[in-house]
Amino acid sequence: MIRTSKGQSKIGALNIKDVNILITGGNGFLGKHLVEEFKNQKAIHIATPTSQEFDLREKKACQEIVKKADIIVHLAALVGGIGYNREHPAQMFYDNLMMGIHLMHEAWIAHVKKFVAIGTICCYPKYTPVPFRESDLWSGYPEETNAPYGMAKKMLLVQAQAYRKQYGMNSIFLLPVNLYGPGDNFDPESSHVIPALIRRFAEAKGRNQKEVVVWGTGKATREFLYVKDAAEAIVKATIKYDKPDPVNIGAGFEISIRDLAHKIQSIVGYEGRIIWDKTKPDGQPRRMLDTKRAKKEFGFKAHTDFDKGLRETIKWFYSV
Repeated sequence: MIRTSKGQSKIGALNIKDVNILITGGNGFLGKHLVEEFKNQKAIHIATPTSQEFDLREKKACQEIVKKADIIVHLAALVGGIGYNREHPAQMFYDNLMMGIHLMHEAWIAHVKKFVAIGTICCYPKYTPVPFRESDLWSGYPEETNAPYGMAKKMLLVQAQAYRKQYGMNSIFLLPVNLYGPGDNFDPESSHVIPALIRRFAEAKGRNQKEVVVWGTGKATREFLYVKDAAEAIVKATIKYDKPDPVNIGAGFEISIRDLAHKIQSIVGYEGRIIWDKTKPDGQPRRMLDTKRAKKEFGFKAHTDFDKGLRETIKWFYSV
């Protein structure tokens, strides 16, 4: 059934206690923390189906999964670091695009009350003025190694705005910066920079290696948000935010990869040398978000100290 009228109206602040919440990717890194935060806010009915149960690249799976949902938070994604992105560009584009397109369309057909699409900082152009403002999203093409992933995710913003305009669908789009924290992915084939560095220095220390090789020049900058803060932001936006404009979710600071590496090296206690492999890419030159809109619209501001967050992440790594 295709509805062409504006059949879904704005609903404002939500009472999440008595609704069915579906979180795709709810068993992943951010997903587990998001489930915990929803429960902290008294949500009772939370579904977190796995990719083994429902392949969201398939339309029929999306039709089935949305049937009982009142709110959908779409976290599910194929993600990886620079190396993984370079080796799997087609897969990064296709898988992420198809999951989002099918899921949001079927959510609209099923009269889902609210769709929360989770984008990525990789949506931004390669050379975006710092701090990145939401108005800069369309001022250029993303950094090449991240472009297939970033563009696939950015299409969720286009779809959300189009469905809101034509159908009145209550859909919002959030742009988290790079996340870190307990439960992160430490797989050397697909991990992001913080878990990759933690593992590299920890293993080098354990093996008494004299040096550790790190990709790039170390000059690129990144911003990092503690995963529990990210979960808090998503829940706040789910409850309070109802506008077509995208919203940055970040901590509002930047650190060079060189300084990050030395910071992690110090916390881990590795005393060897760092060798910078300048034949490998740096990725996007700089990253830092303007976070004013999140503060204004739903009262979110990151509160976890970066050094404290790193120590908690490293502590978790050693515990598993």
